[in-house]
Amino acid sequence: MQRNTTALTDGEFDVLIIGGGAFGAAAARDAALRGLRTALIERADFGGGASAECFKMVHGGIRYLQHADIPRLRASCRERSALLRIAPHLVRPLPIAIPTYGYGRRGRAFLGAGACAYDLLTVDRNVGIADKERQIRRTRFLSRTDVLAHFPHLRAPDLSGAVVFEDGQMYNPARLVLAFVKGAVAAGATACNYIEAQRFVWDGVAVRGVRVRDHLSGDTFDVRARLTLNAAGPWADYLLHDPEHFGACARGPFSRDAYFIVDRPPTSEYGVAVQGLSRDKDALLGRSTRHLFAAPWRDKTLLGVWHRHFQEPPDAACVEREEIDRWIDELNSVYPELRLADSEVTFANCGLVPFGETATETELSFGKESRIVDHRALNGVSGLVSLVGIRFTTARADVRRALDLLLTQFPTRPAPAAATDRLPLPGGDIDDFHAFQLGAQRAEPAIDTHVLTSLLRNHGAEYWRVLDAANGARSALVRGTTTLCAELWHAVGCEMAMHLEDVVMRRTDLAAGCHPGRAALEECAALMSERLAWSTRRTADEVAATERTLARHLARESRPASDESRSEDKADAATAGVDNHSVQRRA
Repeated sequence: MQRNTTALTDGEFDVLIIGGGAFGAAAARDAALRGLRTALIERADFGGGASAECFKMVHGGIRYLQHADIPRLRASCRERSALLRIAPHLVRPLPIAIPTYGYGRRGRAFLGAGACAYDLLTVDRNVGIADKERQIRRTRFLSRTDVLAHFPHLRAPDLSGAVVFEDGQMYNPARLVLAFVKGAVAAGATACNYIEAQRFVWDGVAVRGVRVRDHLSGDTFDVRARLTLNAAGPWADYLLHDPEHFGACARGPFSRDAYFIVDRPPTSEYGVAVQGLSRDKDALLGRSTRHLFAAPWRDKTLLGVWHRHFQEPPDAACVEREEIDRWIDELNSVYPELRLADSEVTFANCGLVPFGETATETELSFGKESRIVDHRALNGVSGLVSLVGIRFTTARADVRRALDLLLTQFPTRPAPAAATDRLPLPGGDIDDFHAFQLGAQRAEPAIDTHVLTSLLRNHGAEYWRVLDAANGARSALVRGTTTLCAELWHAVGCEMAMHLEDVVMRRTDLAAGCHPGRAALEECAALMSERLAWSTRRTADEVAATERTLARHLARESRPASDESRSEDKADAATAGVDNHSVQRRA
């Protein structure tokens, strides 16, 4: 996969996709698989916006049960199943425990009945998933003793146990986006990052492409297309600031969804739902306040999600240290035995998603579905549909709806849509991940098992392509990390990594939940400078820019396992499950 801007000016495309997040990447793959000449452009790096900042959950729709919204519940379940089928290396099941207290809406009977109803409504959830370790298991129950063994901080007089349901979890959201981009390119699409759409190209009242600026060269040029899908997420509205064609354009409400990562090794295979202080005002059936989640992810614990209205430009979205302090105080006030401390926080993420029109800071009204706008019907503008996605999980299905709507304006009938819910993404052609992992370990005995497992999770069946880029140094690691140098070389040579930040934040595990360390950044920059012929000044600038990005994420280095913070009482207070790699799922 090479960056070729010349291809963007080579004639007219059938479909141009603006935005290289989860929705734009999925749309490009879908369009290319229909046989359409497709272009995908992204103003920064693929997956560098809201998609990479998500909570890493693949939602199966159980929260829609409390809204009595069965169609959305079923749709979410279908899309969770699709991701488990087409990307088994990047998505796996995650069991989540909902503690029960006393009777009524907080009790075991009420919540258990709801979860069992969810099982019945999603009885087809494992269709086409051959690998039993990737199948979603039905509801089960934990006793009070079991819950306290997993989560000592939940100790309360009326705790009766927990109801356990399963959802999905992404290993690496940015690489999942990249897998969709790779799938699009493999199907014939042209994809380029660091290409910003500045304004539409017009033919009367018809959009015929966009004027773009290449952020790497500074060049501006037109990318022409018969049809355009504006899938730029929270940036999509800015392209519509053209009163002559779109009238007065009011930007829709957005929520800044945020969470943070703590340096506590998980001690249970379960995530756990904990009570927050805000309320979902649209819930028909539910508890008095919304759940927050503590989820195991690799060797750390994710805590979130907190929502607030965000009216500033999308690029200004970040998490402030003062907010972390408030959230820690909130969790410690509800669960005193948790004893969270700011010093444990190693990373913070946030992204923008559509919010409901009537939300307040404490009464949340979430966007019900992705916004799909046919500008021919709304503004009398042909050749353009806008899509602002709401859930990573449903990106594949939502872009299909948007493309179907857009293609009603195509001059000829295109080929039928492909079975994108069953066609594996690049690297996803794996029937049994455990057997695949054992085979890779036999083939690569010189590579540390933990390092190899991470490689397999990120690249799946295409891991050998990464190792082939090593030029003999297959097991060489970036200093002080578990990331192979081969992953960096492969990212530069085959995955359109143009900046150090692309490699550190999105192509590898270098910044997976913590700061990788200055030495690692400098080594990676030096390796990239050799491949990309950077000057000494450019190399230093790349390190400085990556440090600024890490600082915006409040990134800290993980503490050594021998640190005093790993004492027994801290471990006992850990909030979520063991590293999923070590969990052997039962059929």
